[in-house]
This record gives sequence, structure tokens and C-alpha cells, in this order.
Amino acid sequence: MALSLSEEQVIEALRDCYDPEIPVNVYDLGLVYDIDIDEDKVSVDMTLTAPGCPVAGTLGPEIQMRLLSVEGVNDAEVNIVWDPPWTPDMLRPEGRELLAGLM
Repeated sequence: MALSLSEEQVIEALRDCYDPEIPVNVYDLGLVYDIDIDEDKVSVDMTLTAPGCPVAGTLGPEIQMRLLSVEGVNDAEVNIVWDPPWTPDMLRPEGRELLAGLM
């Protein structure tokens, strides 16, 4: 019997991925806009902190590889979107706490 893939498993994996310029994971940073799970396929729509982000070409594939390591995921897609643009207001409460702890 196949295990049912949960959004929490995907979020946990996303919390292992970081924007190297900001010591907060991409999920709590508010960069993830949408998570879609269809059986064993995960699709994530996310943005970056700025269009000129130096990791624009590498962060998406890094996140895709992390998602593929989640038990039950056989296909993963990461879509970088720019609308709406990211702002610090999009930080999740956990991200705000992490940043506050660094100051």
C-alpha cells in the first residue's frame, strides 16, 4: 500500500532549504507561494527575494532534489514566479522569530 504524501512532509523538506544570503529557510522566509501534491508528484510555486538573486539558477534545482528525497515523492517541480514580488511582510511568524534571534 502506498503511503499518502502530506503537505507537512513537503514543508519539512522545504525547511531544509535556505537562501544563502538570509539565514532563514525558504518556507519560513515566505518564498513559497503554493504547494500542490498530486499522488507522488509535488509542484511548488515560489519566488526569490529579488529578481537579481545570485542563487536564481541553483536554488530551484536544489529544492527539487530535496523534494525528491522525501519518501513517496517520485516527481518534483519547482516553479520560480515573480508575481507577487517578495517583501519582508511575507515572512512567516517562525521566520520573524529566527531573524529576531539573530539581532
